[in-house]
Amino acid sequence: MIDFPLIAGSFLVAIVVGLTGMGGGALMTPMMMLFFNVPPLAAVSSDLVASAVMKPVGSFVHLRHGTVNLRLVGWLCAGSVPAAFCGVFLARAWAVGDGVKYALGVALLLAVAGLAAKALIGDRGGSASAAEIRVRPFPTLLVGTVGGVIVGVSSVGSGSLIIVALIALYPALKANQLVGTDLVQAVPLVVSAAIGHLLFGDFQVDLTLSLLIGSIPGVYLGARISSRAPGGLIRAMLAAVLLAFALTLLNVGNGITLALLGAAVVVIVVGWRWRVRAAARASSGSAGLAQAR
Repeated sequence: MIDFPLIAGSFLVAIVVGLTGMGGGALMTPMMMLFFNVPPLAAVSSDLVASAVMKPVGSFVHLRHGTVNLRLVGWLCAGSVPAAFCGVFLARAWAVGDGVKYALGVALLLAVAGLAAKALIGDRGGSASAAEIRVRPFPTLLVGTVGGVIVGVSSVGSGSLIIVALIALYPALKANQLVGTDLVQAVPLVVSAAIGHLLFGDFQVDLTLSLLIGSIPGVYLGARISSRAPGGLIRAMLAAVLLAFALTLLNVGNGITLALLGAAVVVIVVGWRWRVRAAARASSGSAGLAQAR
């Protein structure tokens, strides 16, 4: 049976995903658990199957434009594909208690850390071509393996954690190649996890259909308006929302949660003002240099 409130919720979440470029699992799965009382394993299973349908769309665009480092994709998938499938068994074992719920809470905390790291180093995009990138097989394989396990257990990580690790490992990689490579490697990763959850998880057809009906137009709308929105501020506020989700899933007390969220908002506001002022100084400096010439 189609769930219209869930369709509306997934539509709103997908708009945020389209605006920020962040993977939907970090928002969609906790939304289903916290606001729609979906059991943890069913939420993870249905979100991964829905993601397996939607992920290839963006990846085909990048493949067509040649903004994918296929060597990196190969090494990442060598670790992530089997690890994601095995992660399903961990999720099923932990589903007896609150294991999946706590695992998702930890994964969301990692996603918040990833957003913070990306804000610090995300603007340092390199300029090297694909041929100039020297692949580091073992660290890349390790990133894929760890990311695969996290995605298989929690559905979080394919679009938020792995890309941060790629930035750290390959700072010379162009920004468009970074995004394209992350999108393409996420396709077999999510498909592997989705197959595992179809076979051994708690996949529900009506739940997945509701997610797809709401998500597809939401992602499209978010992507269309993303160029007009202050993306840095949106990602910062998204980090605060993810932090609230994570603390709720980990059963942290209301007082501590409010204190941590208050501190996060202060950091966001101060950081945003600093970035605006730094951008203004850089712009005025460039204008002065141009006039001097």
